[in-house]
Amino acid sequence: QEQFVESGGGWVQPGGSLRLSCAASGFAFDDYNLAWYRQTPGKAREEIAWIASTEPTTTIADSVKGRFFISRDNAKRMFYLQMNNLKSEDTAVYYCTAPSLSAWGHGTQVMVSS
Repeated sequence: QEQFVESGGGWVQPGGSLRLSCAASGFAFDDYNLAWYRQTPGKAREEIAWIASTEPTTTIADSVKGRFFISRDNAKRMFYLQMNNLKSEDTAVYYCTAPSLSAWGHGTQVMVSS
């Protein structure tokens, strides 16, 4: 069964950085495109970063372009979201998944405030 476990969230001041990690299992990791999503209360979950099964093709949402970067390590079955110059509007629960699979982790909370 596919599983995703996010980690690395927490509290950070505006302008700070965090690196989220996602551990994946239960599927052929190398063959899947991967993505990070985020969700705030009352809003739909939005995709913010996507990476192809074969790097280096990535897609980053306009709202975080130039500040967020996605990467993957197929040998470790891990992928990452480097978040720089964080803003208060980046506060959300962040989730990782393979978009073609119907599995989600529990998410990791990111709080950006002074």
